[in-house]
Amino acid sequence: MTLGDAVVVVTGGGNGIGRALCRRFAAEGARAIAVVDLDRDAAHEVARDVHGIAIGGADVADPATAPRVVERVVGEHGRIDLFCSNAGVAVDGGEETSIAEWHRSWDVNVMAHVHAARAALPPMLARGGGYLLQTVSAAGLLTHMQSATYAVTKHASLAFAEWLSIAYGDRGIAVSALCPQGVRTSMLHRAAAGGRTFLLDTALDPDRVADDVVRGLAEERFLILPHPEVAEYFRRKADDYDRWLRGMRRLRAAHA
Repeated sequence: MTLGDAVVVVTGGGNGIGRALCRRFAAEGARAIAVVDLDRDAAHEVARDVHGIAIGGADVADPATAPRVVERVVGEHGRIDLFCSNAGVAVDGGEETSIAEWHRSWDVNVMAHVHAARAALPPMLARGGGYLLQTVSAAGLLTHMQSATYAVTKHASLAFAEWLSIAYGDRGIAVSALCPQGVRTSMLHRAAAGGRTFLLDTALDPDRVADDVVRGLAEERFLILPHPEVAEYFRRKADDYDRWLRGMRRLRAAHA
């Protein structure tokens, strides 16, 4: 996919990876960028920067949000070429994490992708093509040692991206899953403030991640891995699951 003249939607577009994506897509010549974010001010600020559409106060966990976004963008520009379902949440904790946080993590990290696909696919299929990009995380391929909710929901979001590619790849719909490790965003900084610093040494700037996304979209790769070592970790996991689990237990103990 080339981004010149593309009509793009980016959820979580007001900050972090989403903001970097919006700016990079604008630099690539995107025709229109809809910046969707719960933070109204952030959405408007980024939209001004990229001469885009601000859709603030948008909760991606609400099933009504994605249809409203798609209706507005298609109404104004006639199509959506790329829908980036990027918003996400993370909360530390294990099985004892509150039921409310389990539900919130599921709704944002999984169901938001479902809502986006349900809304964006019909007009894309009617035109004969389109692209869905889901920000998943390396946790979807590997795990997250301090967050059961993040590990579980990111595995589920990757599974949904796989399913979409299988179901619609022969009908003109391309699907990519963006799976970085640490990225220097507010989410990582909050984790570091809480003592979880092991991802900081290899953390990437959001702009670097956006560069990798543009390359991945151009090649229509399913897995976009800004940290290439994740592919090797994933191979080791598949080669010897028990050995990988032992290694993860050691790593978790070292960073407890």
